[in-house]
Amino acid sequence: MAISSTVPEESDFAQPNAIDDALQAAAGIVGIDGVSVESVDASDVDSSSGRENVGMYRSRRLRGVVRPATVEQVAKVVKVFGSARTECGLHAISTGRNWGLGSREPAHDNAVTLDLGALNRIRSLDLDMGWAVVEPGVTQGRLAERLGGTTRMLNVTASSAHTSVIGNGVDRGVGLRRQRVEDLVGLEVVLPDGELIHVGWWPESNRSTPVYPHGLGPSLIHLFTQSNLGIVTAAAVRLLPRPEAQRILRLSFGKENLALAIDEMRRWSAQGLVGGVLKVYDLVSAEFYGGRVGEFLAHICVDGTQGSVDAIAEAIKAEATRSGLFSQVVMGERGQGSQDIVARMVECAYAGDPGSNDAMLEATLGYPAESVDEKGLGWLFFLPLVPFSGESISKAHGLLQDISAETGARAGCTVNALSSDVIDFVVSIKFQRNEIESRRAHRALDLAYELFSDAGFIPYRLDVDHAEWMDRLSPDPGARALVRRLKAFMDPDSVIAPGRYA
Repeated sequence: MAISSTVPEESDFAQPNAIDDALQAAAGIVGIDGVSVESVDASDVDSSSGRENVGMYRSRRLRGVVRPATVEQVAKVVKVFGSARTECGLHAISTGRNWGLGSREPAHDNAVTLDLGALNRIRSLDLDMGWAVVEPGVTQGRLAERLGGTTRMLNVTASSAHTSVIGNGVDRGVGLRRQRVEDLVGLEVVLPDGELIHVGWWPESNRSTPVYPHGLGPSLIHLFTQSNLGIVTAAAVRLLPRPEAQRILRLSFGKENLALAIDEMRRWSAQGLVGGVLKVYDLVSAEFYGGRVGEFLAHICVDGTQGSVDAIAEAIKAEATRSGLFSQVVMGERGQGSQDIVARMVECAYAGDPGSNDAMLEATLGYPAESVDEKGLGWLFFLPLVPFSGESISKAHGLLQDISAETGARAGCTVNALSSDVIDFVVSIKFQRNEIESRRAHRALDLAYELFSDAGFIPYRLDVDHAEWMDRLSPDPGARALVRRLKAFMDPDSVIAPGRYA
């Protein structure tokens, strides 16, 4: 279909051609170069189409891609698609690097991708009050670099420096300091009718107010996390105080000590000895990520003043030695130049620097961030929550072994302690990118959903092929019905991402 820059009148929309007409109207808003039209069935997608994804999830049938450059353009495009009643749904992406969960793919076929990557401004920054306002195209690497040498730092994830701060935050990703959703103190949102609103805390031009995300009355921020009720075009993100000193302890232990070692580290976490997210790589994950092989490896961050760091690090070392559970305890400070790729990434990321993340990504998949969807190995993620106890972690590891035995796929895990009670149990499945290995890996993923949910270990994020699990995993059907009533009220024509967390 040829695209012109003329914006059709609302009366010109005809239902049989509603999507084509809406895309033509979008071209009048964002410019001809900002719209591409697709009518390719998934079976026709090949490597030249740019539609491959590292997880080898089924490629959906897309009708087009719209690339706005401003918030005003986003609002106008949303309003056009709502007025046109296209029934296709706008699938918003930030940088599109939702690796292992679907990358850029929507949940359903017949969608139009709304690519927000060109909205890439760091709008404002307040180091004293500890916040930044960023747009979806701002990567964690760029914001972290802007904060270099200051008294504040970003809560970065272990993923590439090229991933979006907002995209990961609204999908409740996990940083090295805490779950990323806790960093969101305010959101700018385009509603399905094109209205622009701000929820939570937002900076005011005429006065300075304390950064408090809850406000007065019902808090609206989480209406728009893992949500298809609006499109987030900017976020006020909390910046963390930069510690005066930091030390990372690396503790190795064997499989036979897994349960006892986990319980021991839980005690340290509960007593306030651990800063940030305690991480434990299992035997398979250590190999996946280019690290040591043969033992579990825990990373514990201690930070604060130099005196407190020295005292707490020595206390943990003494506790670890007394327990007799750990084969090795290594204490290091930032800048000592660890040659272990995993240790170096973790050390830097705890300090708010994702500069070493991409070296680990390339070691894992064989290609840099801009190429992993098209080249190299396949990669899937499954993200359940598990109680922080030796018994539960051992049970979860047993489930992974059962999955590998049944499917032949190799599944590794990383333990991320979100608190002294809850673990983000990151399951990664790496595979050769061919039909046989892909089928085996996806069978392992399906089995993980079944076995882990039966055990009460419920995922906190869903990949694009398991969107229907929302109903299966929700504890109260009434709550799900309420969400659907909100969707029907706010977005009666399903303009925004139908089927995604709906």
